[in-house]
Amino acid sequence: MQIPYELRLGWRYTRAGRATRRNGFISFISGVSMLGIALGVAALIIVLSVMNGFQKEVRDRMLSVVSHIEIFSPYGQALPDVAKTLSEARANPHVVGAAPFIGTQALLARGEDMKGAIVRGIDPALEGEVTDLAAALRGGALEQLVSGEFGVVLGRDLARQLGVQPGDKVTLVAPSGQVTPAGVVPRMKQMTVVGTFDSGHYEYDAGLVLLHVDDAARIFRLEGPTGIRLKLKDLHQARKVASQLAATLSGDLLIRDWTRQNRNWFAAVQLEKRMMFIILTLIVAVAAFNLVSTLVMTVTDKRADIAILRTLGASPASIMGVFVVQGATVGVIGTLAGLLLGLGVAFNIDVLVPALERALGASFLPQEIYLISRMPSDPQGSDILPIAIISLVLAFVATLYPSWRASRVNPAEALRYE
Repeated sequence: MQIPYELRLGWRYTRAGRATRRNGFISFISGVSMLGIALGVAALIIVLSVMNGFQKEVRDRMLSVVSHIEIFSPYGQALPDVAKTLSEARANPHVVGAAPFIGTQALLARGEDMKGAIVRGIDPALEGEVTDLAAALRGGALEQLVSGEFGVVLGRDLARQLGVQPGDKVTLVAPSGQVTPAGVVPRMKQMTVVGTFDSGHYEYDAGLVLLHVDDAARIFRLEGPTGIRLKLKDLHQARKVASQLAATLSGDLLIRDWTRQNRNWFAAVQLEKRMMFIILTLIVAVAAFNLVSTLVMTVTDKRADIAILRTLGASPASIMGVFVVQGATVGVIGTLAGLLLGLGVAFNIDVLVPALERALGASFLPQEIYLISRMPSDPQGSDILPIAIISLVLAFVATLYPSWRASRVNPAEALRYE
């Protein structure tokens, strides 16, 4: 099958152009346009992949500590019927684990050091059903949370800030005081550190305290657990299951899923991702529209060729097709090169970034600020496909006007001075 001459001639104009100084300059401009498209596409893929990876990494680490759904009573009171609520929650087919808990806040003190902390009373026998925290606990610390012994498990960074190790004593200060003839006196209880955990999420590693649910009830003077934590088969169904539970559970209960606990953070990440997509797409657009200048110069340089083709019977549409092929070829090659470069960096960013950090002696992701200490990456087809399509469409659109002007060249005028 013979290849149409429009394709052959368009490809020839794309790769040729070093016979004269003018043609060499046109070829250089064409190469710059191709490189600009490639770099813009690669930047889009890398940035969006890193943002996807950052969101996924933080979400997974957060869900190793936070349950998919929490059911709790208003005003921090104990649940009226824990066994009944557990039974009703487990009856939902999407629920694979349930465990009671007590959630509150307190101060943790050792010597002159005092830190605010989130206190969570848990049932060690059921905690593994609702979170992956048991895997992060060191030395079997979960089993050492025994009712009545008042042991605590601290986040790694919280233990480091207080300067404590397993076996040391800390003082837990409850927020509600005890009324005495001398006034309101804070309720304090000396606890033994039985272990530490490392979830990889700085916010929880620096501020979460675990103890037995019975000990928490005694310290905070509660009649029982204040809520129930649930784990689902599919974490993305959390909002749907929460709505179902709201209709089936008995009593005046509040239900909160994991997407609402950090709603502002996830919304900010999504907004930032959309804005970065728009900004970096403009870079691709600028590179793509450099094709306009390239094709305009090519058309000016090839006026004699165009005139000869017209006199040989080429139609205006054929002439337009030649230059559309030339511009589209630059766009396709630039887009493919950008895809290869972007995906190559995105899939190997866990190797490239540490090497760059060592070379520069800097840390790009301080854990205290960004919650994680390594650069994650998660390339997704739902991002890559639109990037490729937009790049190709912009490159094609940029060829239309110069190609149309080429098709309007008057052969007699073009050959007058040749």
